[in-house]
Amino acid sequence: MRYHPDLLNELNFLLNFNLDTTQQGVKVHKNAEPATIAAAKSLYEKGLITMEDGGYLTDLGREASEHAQALLTLLRTPETA
Repeated sequence: MRYHPDLLNELNFLLNFNLDTTQQGVKVHKNAEPATIAAAKSLYEKGLITMEDGGYLTDLGREASEHAQALLTLLRTPETA
């Protein structure tokens, strides 16, 4: 199984959250890229974020974001850091 582009968009969206605080959310504006809008909607439907246009991470979303950020750190090469 491979990562589908839609899942990659969701992973990239999760990277936008600051894990150092629970008081900072993300807002997706209506003029954002369609893929970003779709990713936010999908994450909301999966219960990972609190609003269809962003909002805050749920407990499950925080865990997913932590994993997404950790995976990126593990896979990043020194040239892309």
